[in-house]
Amino acid sequence: MRVGDGLVLAAALAFCVASALSLWQGGRPDKAIIKAGGKVFAEVDLAAPRMLDVPGPLGITRIEIQPGRARVAADPGPRQYCVRQGWLVSAGAVAICAPNQVSLALSGRHADYDSLNY
Repeated sequence: MRVGDGLVLAAALAFCVASALSLWQGGRPDKAIIKAGGKVFAEVDLAAPRMLDVPGPLGITRIEIQPGRARVAADPGPRQYCVRQGWLVSAGAVAICAPNQVSLALSGRHADYDSLNY
């Protein structure tokens, strides 16, 4: 192996690392879509912080919005799966509170994947 071979190998490795960092970040979300009972309850811009109370059959689901991210802060459902999911930060991410029929989805220009079909 010669010096030139090592340089080509180092350049290829640097290219692979740079590609992975730039392509697998996920799209940046610009709005949150909140549904209740299968219908759109609200479409909220992710620029300013706010709290939303969404009514469902079991009670109120509380959704917290912060700049660039959103989460289900509280839900009356028994297992709390949507609350445990934590902050959603990439476009295409979804949190579903099935017992209360409430869902939170982030959308943007470039969704990395649809988390329901991934």
